[in-house]
Formats: sequence, C-alpha cells, structure tokens
Amino acid sequence: MIVSPSLLAADFNNLAGAVSMLENSKADWIHCDVMDGVFVPNISFGFPVIKALSTITDMPLDVHLMIVDPGRYVDAVRDAGAGIMNVHQEACTHLHRVVDAIKQAGMKAAVTLNPATPVSTLTDILGDLDMVLLMSVNPGFGGQKFIPRTIEKIRALRSMIDAGGYDTLIQVDGGIDTVTGALCAEAGADVLVAGSAVFKAADPAREIAALAAL
Repeated sequence: MIVSPSLLAADFNNLAGAVSMLENSKADWIHCDVMDGVFVPNISFGFPVIKALSTITDMPLDVHLMIVDPGRYVDAVRDAGAGIMNVHQEACTHLHRVVDAIKQAGMKAAVTLNPATPVSTLTDILGDLDMVLLMSVNPGFGGQKFIPRTIEKIRALRSMIDAGGYDTLIQVDGGIDTVTGALCAEAGADVLVAGSAVFKAADPAREIAALAAL
C-alpha cells in the first residue's frame, strides 16, 4: 500500500519537523491540499509553501487542488516542485485538456471525484490517468467521518481499470485509519491519504507503518 500522509493535519508551526518524520517513516508521498475558499469552504496553503517543502525533501509531492479552474495553474504547480498534480473532475470544463497539460509539464496526472460524483464520469479518460482520487468525505476539512458508500465506488472503479487493462492507481482520501484503510485495500485501493490518523497519533511513524502493511 502506498501511503501519502496529508500535511493539512500537521503542525503548521513545524512543517519541517513533520517532513523529517515522514522521511524517516514508511510514507511514500506527501499529500498537499490546496484550497481556495471557493470550490471548497476552506482556505489552506498555496504554492509558496509547496515550493518550500520541495527544497527540504526529495519525497514526491502529491498536490491535490481543491480550487476552481485548476488548469490555469499547471505551470505553477510544476514550478513549485510537485510530482503529482491532482484536479477535481467537477472543477474542469475541459478535463482532457487539463490532463494533457499536466503530462506535458512532466507531472503525473490525477483526477479527483467528490463523494456524489459517480466513477462512470471517467469512462472516456480513465486510460489517460495515472491516478484517480476518490474522496471518502466531502472535501474542505480534515477530521471527517468516512463515507461507507466509498467502498462500492472503489470496487466499481477497480473493475473499470482492470477491464481496460490500465495501470491507473486508485487513491482514497478522507476518514482514513487502519480500519477504514483495510476496507479500502480489500476493495482494490492502491494509495491511502491519511491526515488526522497520522499526525494526531501518539506514534505517527507506527501509524504510517500499519497503513503501509495493509
């Protein structure tokens, strides 16, 4: 299991310390949630913070843009040091164009679906994607409860990927801990994003190791 801990739940007074902990754990990527207060009802951090992170770690930065019209920022995300650029299907009028631009910029292309968006909306682009992120909570805030219906969405998406013979990864974000993470893994998920479960744990590295072992 690939584990991508979300910095949204970290101590913003000591992001360097959080990154150091992740580098010495079994975490694979660092998940960076960018929120604009419009697409989602919250504001987090932006490209200067991501750029600063890229100067202190070689871990891949998994940048999740919860913003309107994310296609405008492909170059900015690349220049900030992202390895993966993740955009919401709901925020892209011309999704194929945005995905192609992300790839042309040299990043992995990922698309996110909100809880109420069916996986069938990706039928005609799934083979072009490096990853699909299924939100298992409504985006905007950390610490929310996992939506059980997500498990069926994972299974449906896994069937679509396998039927097409694609290499597309399935990522799940929201309310992830070792219990919900195990359910996601059984359903076919490849990548788990965990925020509160990691950074609020007594031993974050141990929590990450438990998720990685699923």
